Amino acid sequence: MRNSIESRSGILKFTPYLSIARPDNWFKNVFILPGIVFAMYDSPELIGWHLVWPIVLGLVSACLVASSNYTLNEILDGPTDALHPVKSARPIPSGRVNIPVAYAQWIILAALGLGLGLAVGLPFFFSALGLWTMGLLYNVPPIRLKRIPYLDVLSESMNNPLRLLLGWYTVNTLYPPTLSLVLAYWMIGAFFMAVKRYAEYRRIGDPQRAALYRESFAYYDEYRLLLSIVYYVAAFALFFGIFMVRYRLELILSVPLIAGFISLYLKIGFLHDSPTQYPEHLYKHTSFVLYVGLCVAVILMLLFVDVPLIQRIFQPYHLPGQP
Repeated sequence: MRNSIESRSGILKFTPYLSIARPDNWFKNVFILPGIVFAMYDSPELIGWHLVWPIVLGLVSACLVASSNYTLNEILDGPTDALHPVKSARPIPSGRVNIPVAYAQWIILAALGLGLGLAVGLPFFFSALGLWTMGLLYNVPPIRLKRIPYLDVLSESMNNPLRLLLGWYTVNTLYPPTLSLVLAYWMIGAFFMAVKRYAEYRRIGDPQRAALYRESFAYYDEYRLLLSIVYYVAAFALFFGIFMVRYRLELILSVPLIAGFISLYLKIGFLHDSPTQYPEHLYKHTSFVLYVGLCVAVILMLLFVDVPLIQRIFQPYHLPGQP
């Protein structure tokens, strides 16, 4: 009985450290999967069972590197999280974590993640190192990009194209994905992050308190955040359009679904206490999850199934410079 109580006590002491590593946020590494898919589309001759091991190693590596970044974020954001109506209950603001032990956890997770990344290959390793480095630039003073308006969104959403590269380099280590796809991935990530900022700002409901919680909120207001959301969506549409026209015209058929997805995500962002503040909770919106599944299925089909009619419909009748 005594051993059982001591064991339970040990688990309770460990739980806050697991919490600051945010394993519930590992789902964000789903953004690695499109990198894998696009690499397979680009080089179908590379597809084979030999890819299973590097993909598994790559996913574990990405999760560990992300948890290292989350740990550092929790440590450095502890004082300001104490001012947030929900985040004040996190392990560090509530005093349940020993800070030196948390720093040790940050380093150990990074070493393990980058070590596994090196086993996948050098291109993957440098992409994982880039992901970890962005965590430093985003969180650590004096740079601390998260306190600078717009750069806070653009720097955190940089994790999106880095995850695309991680997925790509588990399959193809010879060359990177095309730049238009990388930029489109960055901009859709910025859209997600700007909606999250908008939802956070509305949830706090007090500009002065919001500025104490997040320094960039001293500049932002709802109007500026909405304008930035429109900008990121427009930039995503431009870059993804370039990718579609140059590399896979069939993807044009997915445009109505993608536009619907953006509208639906924005609608959820407008909800009171929106779950876009905590994307790991979006799975609770069944209709959203089903719609995302539909979009993914259609895009996968259009990547690998030719539709000759689309090629004929969008074939230009006349090219500039030709008689």
